[in-house]
Amino acid sequence: MDDLEFRELLHSLGRSWKGYRKVRKGVKKRIFKHMRSLGCRNLRAYLVQLETSEEARRECDRLMTVSISRFFRERKLWEVLQEEILPDIIRKEAGKVMAWSAGCASGEEVYTLKIVWNRLRGDFISALPALEIIGTDLNPLYLERARRGIYPASSLKEVPGELRFEYFDPKPQQGQSLYRVKDFLKERIVWKVQDLLADPSGIEFHLIFLRNNLLTYYEAERKTPAFKKILGRLRPGGYLVVGSHETLPFEPDDLAPLGSCPCVFRKNP
Repeated sequence: MDDLEFRELLHSLGRSWKGYRKVRKGVKKRIFKHMRSLGCRNLRAYLVQLETSEEARRECDRLMTVSISRFFRERKLWEVLQEEILPDIIRKEAGKVMAWSAGCASGEEVYTLKIVWNRLRGDFISALPALEIIGTDLNPLYLERARRGIYPASSLKEVPGELRFEYFDPKPQQGQSLYRVKDFLKERIVWKVQDLLADPSGIEFHLIFLRNNLLTYYEAERKTPAFKKILGRLRPGGYLVVGSHETLPFEPDDLAPLGSCPCVFRKNP
C-alpha cells in the first residue's frame, strides 16, 4: 500500500493524514496483512469489505490504533498534576475522585496517575479520598497488557530510580529487562474496551486524560462531536488534559486553559 492509497483509506475512515504521517509505516503493514487475510487484492476491494462487513470494519479500526506511551510522558504535566491540579481536586472532594484515561493504550498513563496520587499521601493531614480510574481503549490487546502491568525498561526511562524501586518489581525474562507494577497500584482501576466516537458512559469525572488519540488521529467532522460528548462527562471545576502538541477542535465557552500548563483545561464551576 503506497501513501496515496493509505491517504484514501484514511479519508474514508474520517482519519487524519497529519496524525498518521509519522507512524504510518507500521499501520500500513497491519492493514495490508488484513487486506490479504480477506482476499482483497486492492484498496477498492478492501473498502467494499469495510462497508459490507461489520467484523472487518471493527478489525480495521483496531489495527488503526497506535500505542506510543511511557511512564511520566511529558514530565512537566505530571509535576503540575502533583503540585497543583490533584491537590485542588482533593481539597474540594471529600468523597470519591473519578478519573478517566480515554484511549489509555497499554496503561502507562493510568499507572503513572496512581503513582503520583500515592505520593501525595504525605502532603495531606487527613486521608486522601478514594481515587477510581477508568482506562478505556478500542484495542483489547492493549488493555490486556495494561491488566498484566508488565513493561520493558524503555517504558520506564523517565521514572526516577527511587520510584522504580518503590512501585515496580523487576521481572527478567529471556534476556529482557521487564518490570511489573506492584499489585497495590492495580486497585480501583477498571479497564474497558470503548470507541471514543461512541457515547461515553454516564459517569462524571473530576479528571479526564484525552492525550494523543482522538484529537490527533481523526478529522474534524468525526472528532468534534465525539469531543463534545467527552467534555459533557467532565464535572464543573474538573480538568481536561490533552497532548502538548494537540489543539481543541473548537473553543468551548466553559473551558479555560491552565496558565501553568497549556495542555490542561479547567471547566468552569
